[in-house]
Amino acid sequence: MSDQQPIIIKKIKKGGHGHHGGAWKLAYADFVTAMMAFFLLMWLLGTTTEPERKGIAEYFQDPFKASTEERGKDVGDRTSIIEAGGSDISSQDQGQINKGKTAEEMEITPEDIERKAEELEKEKLENLKQKIQEKIDGTPELNEYKDQIKLEITSEGLRILIVDAQNRPMYKLASAEPEPQIKLILRALAPVISELPNKVSLNGHTDARPFPANQKKYTNWELSSDRANAARYELTQGGLAEEKVLRVIGLSSSVPYSPSTEPLDPINRRISIIVMNRKTEQEVLQSEGDKASEEKATPAKKTEQKQH
Repeated sequence: MSDQQPIIIKKIKKGGHGHHGGAWKLAYADFVTAMMAFFLLMWLLGTTTEPERKGIAEYFQDPFKASTEERGKDVGDRTSIIEAGGSDISSQDQGQINKGKTAEEMEITPEDIERKAEELEKEKLENLKQKIQEKIDGTPELNEYKDQIKLEITSEGLRILIVDAQNRPMYKLASAEPEPQIKLILRALAPVISELPNKVSLNGHTDARPFPANQKKYTNWELSSDRANAARYELTQGGLAEEKVLRVIGLSSSVPYSPSTEPLDPINRRISIIVMNRKTEQEVLQSEGDKASEEKATPAKKTEQKQH
């Protein structure tokens, strides 16, 4: 009995439950990552604009195409800043360009902005000139006097000249009362001129023929001023707003139609309507402001001289 081998019984225990391993950690990490992506997406939707969201979507669909288009758009933003127009140009002057980028960020100088504004304004004046010409050509009543209506772009803006003809004077002799045809022309052009917000200047001109002597000392200076003011009245009757008229002046015979024009040539008797560009308007306002400042300062200087 003592030589008998002992019987050994081995019991194999099964492995532990799954939750004691590391697989759940991977699943939890995936869940947290998904939640982060979800909240990031929600944040992007709340802080981006529709064009920006569209750009992001296009990038994920075709990254190469989207990046190429963005480079081309950036160049376009540098060369074509913003379409003109008053308030838009003013916001650029304050440094705000497309997409909220400042001029410094886009490497655009104030001179670039000013030059672009002038180009856009000139383009608008060219379009206005074309519209007026089409109005003249398409209106039989105006087309009859087309040789007396002259349009030209100058450094001041768009100049509309209405001149006398040999047998078709604009005003009665030595009078500021306009003839029927000048009333017709001015009232027909007023709505077209009003399409732009630009200010308007009116200049009256006469030829060099001396005004007959009179007791009231009425000369070509007064006559040219009265004729310019009569033109202003007809324009406002045709629909031009009073506040758009910045200046009405008479120049007598001091500025001939051209240097080669004979002083007594009827073409010197004319009305000049200038749809001013922004630069000319600012110069006029600055000049008038300086005059007003000088007039205010003059009485004070006189008082000081009296005290001394």
